[in-house]
Amino acid sequence: MLFFLWCYLTMSLIRKAFRRLHYPTDVIAQCVRWYLAYALSLRNLEEMMAERGVIVDHSTLHRWLIRLVPLLDKAFRRHNRSVGRRWRMDETYIKVKGQWKYLYRAVDSTGQTIDFLLTAKRDAAAALRFFRKTIRHHGEPEMVTIDKSGANTVALATLNADKPEEENITIRQSKYLNNLVEQDHRNIKRRIRQMLGFKSFRRAQTLLAGIDDTQGAISTSTK
Repeated sequence: MLFFLWCYLTMSLIRKAFRRLHYPTDVIAQCVRWYLAYALSLRNLEEMMAERGVIVDHSTLHRWLIRLVPLLDKAFRRHNRSVGRRWRMDETYIKVKGQWKYLYRAVDSTGQTIDFLLTAKRDAAAALRFFRKTIRHHGEPEMVTIDKSGANTVALATLNADKPEEENITIRQSKYLNNLVEQDHRNIKRRIRQMLGFKSFRRAQTLLAGIDDTQGAISTSTK
């Protein structure tokens, strides 16, 4: 269902995003989907399309992505998908402008990505920002599984401090049980390796959102 929603939203957004189209909407949609879903560089995609008789420069492909992905993510959030209430959360690091930044992500018990946050620091304040953002979009979880990170524990304890005890989020610490989100991190890193790093913080946030939306749509279509 999500995959068909992704296709429908993309096709309609293409018509709104560009005043004049020099390529068919299905070609643009296919390029955007392939780039976000698979470990391809823009030049890889340029060559693949040329083999199919479609001549499109990698700079044009880049322009399509930067214009469409924020619109697509916004549209996806309006069609808020349901996620499980047992979350597994962890953080990893990626390079932005040659410097390491921190990527907080959470998945539910089925492995579906719930949300992410890219931050300059890795501390309790950053973890709290991530949880508040994710709860704002998806509601509160019953349980959150984390590793032994003290910062993540402090962030969850801060959220629980304002609640009656019976409404507290259960905090479970387990490195083994967090393998699901760590595997998700590896998939993201494998995908962005072809991008050769991000040139700006904003660009990184844009493309990471597009990758999560697209991979989530494709994974649900194959289940």
